[in-house]
Amino acid sequence: MPSQRFAPPSEVPGLAARRIAADIVDGVLQKHRTLDEQLDGSGAHPGLKTLPDRDRALMRRLVATVLRRLGTLGHVMSRLLDKGIPSDAPRAQSALLIGAAQILWMDVPDHAAVDLSVRLVQSDRRAARYAGLVNAVLRRCAREGKALVEEVAAQSLDLPPWMLARWSAHYGETVARDMALALSHDPSLDLTVKSDAAQWASRLHGEVLPTGSVRTVLHGAVTMLPGFAEGQWWVQDAAAALPARLFGDIAGKSIADLCAAPGGKTAQLAQAGAHVTAIDRSPARVARLRENLTRLSLQAETVVADAVEWAGPADGFDGILIDAPCTSTGTIRRHPDVSWLRQESDIAAMTTLQQRLLQKTVSLLKPGGTLVYCTCSLEPEEGEHAIATLLAAEPAIRRVPVDASEVSGLDEIITAEGDLRTLPSHLPNADPKLGGLDGFFAARLVKS
Repeated sequence: MPSQRFAPPSEVPGLAARRIAADIVDGVLQKHRTLDEQLDGSGAHPGLKTLPDRDRALMRRLVATVLRRLGTLGHVMSRLLDKGIPSDAPRAQSALLIGAAQILWMDVPDHAAVDLSVRLVQSDRRAARYAGLVNAVLRRCAREGKALVEEVAAQSLDLPPWMLARWSAHYGETVARDMALALSHDPSLDLTVKSDAAQWASRLHGEVLPTGSVRTVLHGAVTMLPGFAEGQWWVQDAAAALPARLFGDIAGKSIADLCAAPGGKTAQLAQAGAHVTAIDRSPARVARLRENLTRLSLQAETVVADAVEWAGPADGFDGILIDAPCTSTGTIRRHPDVSWLRQESDIAAMTTLQQRLLQKTVSLLKPGGTLVYCTCSLEPEEGEHAIATLLAAEPAIRRVPVDASEVSGLDEIITAEGDLRTLPSHLPNADPKLGGLDGFFAARLVKS
């Protein structure tokens, strides 16, 4: 029998998932890289290819929990560390955050969370000397951490102060804190189904929301769920599914979807029978959109172009949907990195682009055509103010208010002006994982 003396030892189960989670947390907090670019596409972490589905799901939840509860974690660490988190060893920082997140909010035995965080630090040359510190701090976190979390439960620490202040000013302090609380929970999986929502809710162990989306809790990979391979549904937050419905009956009409990728709204428009032209400036994102349409057996013309510069057809479109680039603060439920990557100064640049897109869209619209403008932002400058500016500048454009009957009677998501405004605290549920919506704004306009 050959000797095994020099065979490499097998890695401790779960360590690879935690190592990749630490890399991705570092990527967000130290290198300001988004989760999307680290999880998918050409810039994705190379280690993801070797992770089994179960470990990949664990890794994603580790990262999301750290970023979702980062402010509270910072408070806990400040109470447990006399000199603060070591700044000269990023891996020590991420190991502490990942270990504490597991102890405080995840169904992981405390001893496993401590042991694997210590191993993470020991495997890093710069951080190895902090192994004892990480061990001691996380053991103390297991004893005292939950009480420390309770100390600040009402303070909404998991949002940047500038963001909480803006929401408090616009929506009121009570609503802002309700939104912050909703954002602290893992989100559900929302699906837009082609037909028979009740049947798919039953098969997927979920429920049909008042808006018609199917909501369930994901266990495992989306691609393994019944109906995915057959193209019977696509993943789309229930709030994101509302704007495309504001067109009404569009069978046989020409509809442009500007900034279309990854294609959830394009799919809705095509499923409704429209002749859809989907425009996006990113070739990679358009390729993904085409893949999604192929899986769903839906047809749309796709164009790689900057919508602001695109000429469009001479006779214009019957309708245009524009899901404008924005600060994406409404998507923090599903993209918790947004909280820590965005700055308040980003809003002004986005509003400038949004106005250019709106003005371009008016020129592409036929007389009598409908424009639906939406953003996944909770900032009024990117929603309510953007539409007010357009209406003041374009006398040929008028608002067509949304009626509660068009959104399943959900009066709370309609503004006084008749626009759509969903908040993370809307559609509450006794089980927080089954409640909430992404923050969306949408307005319906008509060209005279």
